[in-house]
Amino acid sequence: MSLQDELTAVQHCLDDLVRTVGRLERSLAQLREADSAPDPLAPDGHADPVDGVITITEAPYDTTLWTDSDDEGLGVRGRHAP
Repeated sequence: MSLQDELTAVQHCLDDLVRTVGRLERSLAQLREADSAPDPLAPDGHADPVDGVITITEAPYDTTLWTDSDDEGLGVRGRHAP
């Protein structure tokens, strides 16, 4: 392959890269426009719950949930590690 042929091949690859980057930029702009659209809110100002989605509150966890739990790699609380 001559130098001119190699330069032509590189130019074609660069042209393909420019086209691909342009398409990606347009796709990203469309995604950003879709994300910036306001979410429909319920009358109380919170989004409506979606099936299968669990809302986690900011309230502290109930410590009784962890009474019999093991600390990973350390064993049961209140006992010495083996």
